[in-house]
Amino acid sequence: MVLLALDTTAGFCSVALLQAGRVASRCADAGPSGQPAHSRLLLPMVDALLAEAGTSLSALDAIAFGAGPGSFTGLRIACGVAQGLALAIDRPLVPVDSLSSMAWASGRADVIACLDARMGEVYLGAYRVRRPQAGPDGDNSRAASIEQVIAPMACAPDAAPLPAGDGWTGCGSGFAVHGARLRARLPGLVAIDASVQPDARAVVLLGAIGLRAGRAVDAALAAPLYVRDKVALDSTEQAALRAGAPLAHTAAAGGGQ
Repeated sequence: MVLLALDTTAGFCSVALLQAGRVASRCADAGPSGQPAHSRLLLPMVDALLAEAGTSLSALDAIAFGAGPGSFTGLRIACGVAQGLALAIDRPLVPVDSLSSMAWASGRADVIACLDARMGEVYLGAYRVRRPQAGPDGDNSRAASIEQVIAPMACAPDAAPLPAGDGWTGCGSGFAVHGARLRARLPGLVAIDASVQPDARAVVLLGAIGLRAGRAVDAALAAPLYVRDKVALDSTEQAALRAGAPLAHTAAAGGGQ
C-alpha cells in the first residue's frame, strides 16, 4: 500500500507517506490555521516528500486527509487539495476524523481528544485505540483498531460528556485553554497531554485502516467534518463570554472554527 496523508486542521501543516510499511513525514508550524501559510506550504511539502521517497502521485493507492473537526478554513484547505490531487490521478480519498488522529498520536489506549474550538467551546471525542507494538517509523495499522466511544462534537468545557469506565487520558489544545473546567468535569483522567495536535503521521495510519475497511470515498464526494454551524459570536455573546456567562448558541452540524 502507498498512501499519502494531509493535515491542516490546526496550527501545523503536515504531510505523511506510507510506503513499503514505512512512514515518512514533513511538518511545519504554519501559524493560526486558515492563514495563507497553510495554502503556500502544503503542495511544496507534498512534492518534497514524494521526491524524497523516490515516488510519484501516480503510485498512490489513495489519499487520506484530516477531515475535522477543526479550523473551518484549515479543513477546507486539506479537503480541497486532497480532492484536486485525487481527481488528477483518479484515486479515492479516505477522510480521517481529526480527533481520532490525536487519540492515535497520543500513544495512549483510552483517550479523550479535545481541541480548542474558540467561542468558549471545545471539539471533543473519545476513542479506544488498540494496536501492536511497532518501531517509531513503522506501519502498525494492519492489526490495529480504533473505536469511537463519543462522536466528535462541539460543547462547552463544563458540559463535556463523560465516557464510561476508568483510565482515560486527555489530550489536545482544549486542555491547554480550558484545563481547569475540563478537569472539573472529567475528574477521572489519569493523565493529560495538552501538546498533542492533529498530525498527518497519525492520519496516514488511520487512513490505511480505513482503506482496508472499505471506507474510502470518491474524491468528488469528500467533505470536511464540521460539527457546528456558527463561526463567530455577535457582540452580546462576546460580552457574555468575557463575563464568563454561558452562551446561548447550540452545537449542530455545519460550520467550523
